Amino acid sequence: MMKRFFDIVCSVTGITLLSPLFLVLAVWIKKESKGPVFYKQKRVGKNGKEFQLFKFRSMRIGSDKLGLLTIGGKDPRITKPGNFIRKFKLDEFPQLINVLIGNMSIVGPRPEVAKYVNLYNEEQLKVLKVKPGITDWASIKFRNENELLARAEKPEEFYISEVMPAKLQMNLLYIEKNNLMVDLKIIWMTLKKIVHDRN
Repeated sequence: MMKRFFDIVCSVTGITLLSPLFLVLAVWIKKESKGPVFYKQKRVGKNGKEFQLFKFRSMRIGSDKLGLLTIGGKDPRITKPGNFIRKFKLDEFPQLINVLIGNMSIVGPRPEVAKYVNLYNEEQLKVLKVKPGITDWASIKFRNENELLARAEKPEEFYISEVMPAKLQMNLLYIEKNNLMVDLKIIWMTLKKIVHDRN
């Protein structure tokens, strides 16, 4: 109950304070390429229920048909504003809407697409017992995941065999030991990491 209250307060505050920035980004995205401002993708949430995850669109229309993973820092599918908003994780901010709706939390395991969730083993499926979040320990550790995948000979195989299991292990540990103080620490470290990477 406390977590839901925290999520509502944070999402309402965030949407209110960031609305001017959202407007500027929306105009920039529309000006630079054809398509909607938001990119919506089905992700798997709590108890295996799918939901529509919101992001600012950073790629050209139809790019996801060429692959679900973004590889490297200069993916040709990414638009000019897309490169900027991805660098500072601004594309994730519309997920505050998901938090307000109630299908996500501020902090929790990042939601995956069904394609990869179908590969989870019985132990890994336990991450679906809680709401997914905008940020988590794995998001901090794998902040530069795109560059990591770019160095792999077979990016998707590397993601499935190495990156995904490591993320899930961290998520399982979070589920076992989480409280408001842990969530605040994750939020602080996420913001700190974004600012640090900017320099």
